[in-house]
Amino acid sequence: MELKVNGQERRFDGDGDALLVDYLRDGLGLRAAKVGCSPQANCGTCCVLVDGKPQLSCAVKMRRAVGADVVTLEGIESHVADALADAMADHGGAQCGFCTPGIVVRAAALLAEQPRPDRATIAKSLDKHICRCTGYVKILDAIEAAAATLRGEAQPAPSAAATDAPAGVGARLRKLDARELALGRRAFVADLVMDGMLHGVLVLSEHARATVLEIDAAPALAVAGVERVIRAADVPGARTIGLIRQDWPLLVEVGEQTRYVGDVLAIVVAQTREAARAGADAVAVRYDVHTPLTDPIAAMADDAPAIHPAGNVLDRCAFGRGDVDAALAGAAHVVERRYVTQRIEHAYLEPECCVARPTAAGVRIWSQSQGVYSDRTQIAKLLGLDEQAVEVVLVPNGGGFGGKEDLSVQGHTALAARICGAPVRIELTRDESIRLHPKRHPITMDYTVACDADGKLLAVRARMVGDTGAYASVGMKVLERAAGHSTGAYHVDNVDVEATTVYTNNVPCGAFRGFGANQANFAMESAIDELCELGGFDRWQMRWDNALTEGRQTATGQVLEGGVGVRACLEAVRPAFASAQYAGIAAGIKNTGIGNGKPDEGRVELVVRGPEQIEIRHGWTDMGQGADTMAVQFTCEETGLPAAWMRVVVDTRHQVVTGMTTASRATSLLGLAIADAGRALKDDLEREGGLQALVGRRYPGFWICDWTTAPGAPGPVKTHYSYAYAAQVAIADASGAIERVVAAHDAGRVVNPTLFEGQIQGSVHMGLGYALREDLPCDEDGWPVSTRIKDCGILMAHETPEIEVIAVEVQDPIGAHGVKGVGEIGLVPTAPAVAGAIWAATGERRRTLPLQPMRRRNRRKGVWV
Repeated sequence: MELKVNGQERRFDGDGDALLVDYLRDGLGLRAAKVGCSPQANCGTCCVLVDGKPQLSCAVKMRRAVGADVVTLEGIESHVADALADAMADHGGAQCGFCTPGIVVRAAALLAEQPRPDRATIAKSLDKHICRCTGYVKILDAIEAAAATLRGEAQPAPSAAATDAPAGVGARLRKLDARELALGRRAFVADLVMDGMLHGVLVLSEHARATVLEIDAAPALAVAGVERVIRAADVPGARTIGLIRQDWPLLVEVGEQTRYVGDVLAIVVAQTREAARAGADAVAVRYDVHTPLTDPIAAMADDAPAIHPAGNVLDRCAFGRGDVDAALAGAAHVVERRYVTQRIEHAYLEPECCVARPTAAGVRIWSQSQGVYSDRTQIAKLLGLDEQAVEVVLVPNGGGFGGKEDLSVQGHTALAARICGAPVRIELTRDESIRLHPKRHPITMDYTVACDADGKLLAVRARMVGDTGAYASVGMKVLERAAGHSTGAYHVDNVDVEATTVYTNNVPCGAFRGFGANQANFAMESAIDELCELGGFDRWQMRWDNALTEGRQTATGQVLEGGVGVRACLEAVRPAFASAQYAGIAAGIKNTGIGNGKPDEGRVELVVRGPEQIEIRHGWTDMGQGADTMAVQFTCEETGLPAAWMRVVVDTRHQVVTGMTTASRATSLLGLAIADAGRALKDDLEREGGLQALVGRRYPGFWICDWTTAPGAPGPVKTHYSYAYAAQVAIADASGAIERVVAAHDAGRVVNPTLFEGQIQGSVHMGLGYALREDLPCDEDGWPVSTRIKDCGILMAHETPEIEVIAVEVQDPIGAHGVKGVGEIGLVPTAPAVAGAIWAATGERRRTLPLQPMRRRNRRKGVWV
């Protein structure tokens, strides 16, 4: 079979059913096209031109490519690719960057046909492309700007490339590597290739609850190219892992019960990915199948079978203050309602992947994790090695949102490399990813909220039950955070809250952007809207009157001491709310840092590598939010040195130990640690007159918050060291369709306006999907109803309402230069604001998310649900 690729004649002699994307990436080494959902053809990351037309190459079989003229991003005319890449970098169109190369190809084709497309045309052209990071706003901005550049029209660049000038706090510095990301040149884990590399495929359980009677590897070992089948008995160290509770087996042993359909039974390692998959399909497993527990309420019953030895209740978090019963008895208005939120798939565009290579002492791992030091600890435990024998290199990932906190395929890959004595890569398909990794918790919340005749909030009683699925992950902390945010952005004197985390045989749930605050805020803000209707109160005014300020208390009883921006955010959105005919409004609060009695630590090391080079070593993950760019800007701010001199490295060999990139804390803790290191470096610079004399010197930086208190602990309450605040208005038409969202967010101090706007736009887009139609239901067998990314309900570009972002800066008393975390707060107010807008337009109260559920086909059962 012959075809032309980027102008060169090529011959393909393989299987005609092979996919074009695999031939391009593996056969020709053209890796700008990414694999996000292959062969679903739903996400757009693999877009190429076939005979001049954009095609998703994971849907093109090689027999269809015979005689075709294929052009990948590498073959796009350089002036077109450069214009689009520069525009993506300048306008913030590339965050994690995994989706960007496919979008650049699509945009190049569009601009070749329509040199002056309008914004709606651009948005519609992207109807086969998902971006989970940006909310599409800045992608559309970038394509418009690139079109103007290609027409020869001068375009001011909102963001600057790193130059020989400083770019400190407040500068619109381009995101690091944004141009290389847009061109598909910055490698992700799945782009890494090593000599002699083997490929692994996981054998997953077909049943959510079953006793494994036999795992027969013989049929797999008979497949040509299969090298090894690894089972539980091959694990040299401790077999169970977990971020908090050690309850998750890397591999399920014969005689044990499976707990969900993502449990791993074996790892098949082969010379090629195709052989490994054929081998995995050949592994024969016998089960004794049991009825799974899929309802968390039923799982709490005394006679329910125990999913784990200690029972099905993982944790209860409870606290209270004041006299709720007395307050309810004396209230003028009381709302007592049940609010329900759904399970959500993260849908990061880069599926889980890891590469591991054995070393003389242990193993070296290339990880996309949100916490490389946590990876190191867990992998060392699995392999029975000292931590220093496990080296983990961070490869900035293609989106995380909390879903890459738990150890995923890193443990399996490290084990396979150690046993086989060769480099190994394990890369999940999208279907496997959806089956395996933790999701957003569905929570059922019974709320009783009361106010007096003037609208002053008097009491909140909340009972929450969260389905954490088969394993703990960080489930107890998500419910703890939901409880801690149960009164939202408001002061309430009388509080009684209990949040229960329950095991089921559903897919596990864990960290996801918002981390419990989203669910609680939907309930609290919806209840406030219902109180406003009962009492005839103005919805904006009631929120303003009850908003947190300095001296007022959060749900946990923490008295806020400074930097409280709720009212400033409400003021910023008031004109939009007042002028709209049909609008909903909500405020929000979200912690910075894990707190709750646990330390938050920031570490960094600044190493002078040369007379014009500073190496910034830290332990945080850049997953599109710009952590590495923040590190550069903070270092510029502290030292006065140019951004072009900075290089960022995350590698466990450097021992710059930090925790998980979670809780909106990376920017805050980076800034505080860099401030510590930067002071010493700046002093030496002034004394020595330049970097030349400092080459080889290291400047460590450290900051710790170790003064927070656990829920219910005696004494003064200090739940978190910092919070971010927000208010949003959703505006609907007469039918209830959302047309516009105005989002005011208090960042304390905006470090990079372009990246700040992108974070909020992307968060609001995610919040709109959460509000309207995103869902990942599981059926009565514990299986996700669908494992197709298009069935997750993510809004496409042409479906996304206008999003206006307003930056509010009420500086934090602790954060470096006043900064607060903004990675999660962006979607905390969105769902209740949307629900309020739908009520304003239609008069209908909706208390269950999603508000506009879509039908999905259960392909396993052949029915629509």
